[in-house]
Amino acid sequence: MEKVSVSDIEPQAMGSDVDRRGLTEPLGTSDVAINRYALEPGEAFSPGLHTHLDQEELFYVVSGTATFEFRSDPAGESETVDVGPGEVIRFAPGDFQQGRNESDEDVVALALGGPKETTEGRLAHPCPECDSDVLALAAGDDGPVLRCPDCGAEMPAEL
Repeated sequence: MEKVSVSDIEPQAMGSDVDRRGLTEPLGTSDVAINRYALEPGEAFSPGLHTHLDQEELFYVVSGTATFEFRSDPAGESETVDVGPGEVIRFAPGDFQQGRNESDEDVVALALGGPKETTEGRLAHPCPECDSDVLALAAGDDGPVLRCPDCGAEMPAEL
C-alpha cells in the first residue's frame, strides 16, 4: 500500500508553468502512469496535438471544464469535446489529442496512461522534408529533437 499527498509532490518542469505533478513514482505504480494537473485559463495538458502509439490515456476532470481536441488522422479535421467535473474521456493508442483549459476557471484533472511506459509518441505536424503528417519526439545529442519516422529528417524540438 502506498499513500501520498498531492501537495507534498513538487510540480514537474515541462518547459511551461503548468502545474503537473507526477504520481507514478511516489505511488510506485508498475503498470500505469498517473499525473495530476492544475490548469489555469489558457493552459494545456501538453504542448501540442499528439498521440501515443503504445499507450491509451484517460483524463478524469475533478473540477472545471477541459476542452479536448482530437482526431484519428493526423492530417484530418479536428473535433472538440468539453469534459466537466466528474467526467472521464479515453483516447485509444493512435488517437491524436490535446486537452486545454479554454474556460475562465481553473481545471484540475488526473491523467492516467497504460501501459506505464510510452516510447512511441507522435506529434500531428508535417515533416518539412517529405510527405509525412507526423513527427516523433526523440532524444538527440543536445536534448529533445523531432524526427520524421518516414525520411529520418531531424529538427529542434521547438515548433
